[in-house]
Amino acid sequence: MYGLWAPRVLGAWRVPATGPVILAVNHTHNIDGPMLMGTAPRPVHFLIKKEAFVGPLGAFLDRIGQVKVDRTGPDRAAISDALGVLESGGVLGIFPEGTRGEGDFASLRAGLAYFAVRSGAPIVPVAVLGSTDRRGRLVKGLPPLKGRVDIVFGDAFQAGDGSGRRTRTALDEATVRIQEHLTAHLDDARRLTGRTADAAVGTGRGAGPDQRD
Repeated sequence: MYGLWAPRVLGAWRVPATGPVILAVNHTHNIDGPMLMGTAPRPVHFLIKKEAFVGPLGAFLDRIGQVKVDRTGPDRAAISDALGVLESGGVLGIFPEGTRGEGDFASLRAGLAYFAVRSGAPIVPVAVLGSTDRRGRLVKGLPPLKGRVDIVFGDAFQAGDGSGRRTRTALDEATVRIQEHLTAHLDDARRLTGRTADAAVGTGRGAGPDQRD
């Protein structure tokens, strides 16, 4: 990632150094997942659609411990594998919107709440900004080479209310709580990097001053 683009990583110290954690990432471009894998302070195991597990790419994803998901229905094997990542003290990466979109956390699926409440793992919100600002000249489907992409980590929080409940009502309440945290973090990340909401969806307006921590 650092060889092809110019990622600016902010707040990586907010990711707990040990123990299970869930990274909740906004998603506007296919490069967002690989960008986070290449810049996060700990190895990340993403939930990835099974269609990506083909040929050499599939073998590579298997080898680095990514979790294959069948999106046509409830995938018990994927759920078990994801919980296994957390039970072993690893980092699980989730796109809570389920697929690429505006990347504004406006529509969350219940999966993130389930994993967070079931495992008790804290959630760290992550905003990836700039991946859709401009198209590359050589490969139109990718950001321009050496283009700036910001990866901003937020403060960890608990999705549950501390009661340990896993009812449908408890998961719905957790989803609302998660959405509030993720939306607030995205707003903070845009202010920190100097990127407006419009820039995040492709107008190409600027990034803030260079800084990395």
